[in-house]
Amino acid sequence: MLMHNPPHPGEVIKELCIEPLGLTVTDAAKALGVSRKTLSAILNGKAGISPEMAVRLSIAFNTSSESWLNQQTQYDLWQAEQRRDELHVQPLSAA
Repeated sequence: MLMHNPPHPGEVIKELCIEPLGLTVTDAAKALGVSRKTLSAILNGKAGISPEMAVRLSIAFNTSSESWLNQQTQYDLWQAEQRRDELHVQPLSAA
């Protein structure tokens, strides 16, 4: 079952990981081994969590990589479902 309008994983990172630790985006990006631009894009919902970033986040925040990828998948699927009526797909069935 899909969550209703799940947050972008970037919001979760910002609110539950970065802010409670009092980190700046620059400090967090450095700790993750990525550019500030890369992390900022994720935090602002402009980029998604890649498998590599999921591993980086899991190491940095002692979480599971799967949880980050699952959050991204839930977010992406919910967004796609909102455009379901715009897709021009014909149902197929076996004869």
